[in-house]
Amino acid sequence: MEDQKYRDEDDLPEKLEGFKNKYAEFDLNDQGEIDLMGLKRMMEKLGVPKTHLELKKMIVEVTGGSSSNTINYRDFVKMMLGKRSAVLKLVLIFEDKANGSACKPEGPPPKRDIASLP
Repeated sequence: MEDQKYRDEDDLPEKLEGFKNKYAEFDLNDQGEIDLMGLKRMMEKLGVPKTHLELKKMIVEVTGGSSSNTINYRDFVKMMLGKRSAVLKLVLIFEDKANGSACKPEGPPPKRDIASLP
């Protein structure tokens, strides 16, 4: 990634190695692309199941509409390195939970009033 916007990225080689492993895990058909079912599996594993329509919208967002229901490695890395990447946040939360380092608030939950209810 020689792109100027990624030069400030901390630990880029380590991140790319991790992304490669994650990408390979969800490339179900070993064709070098994550298809709709691979993306569905990824989101389910992260605890955020999505409908097929939502998954198709995600693929269009990531690929810019250039692909038909698949995400290639380059698009996957761009998605993961994006500063506001919701998928990256989910992956990091999932890995923290798997490592047992997720911070849980201690004690009872704070009291809520009527105005704070949804």
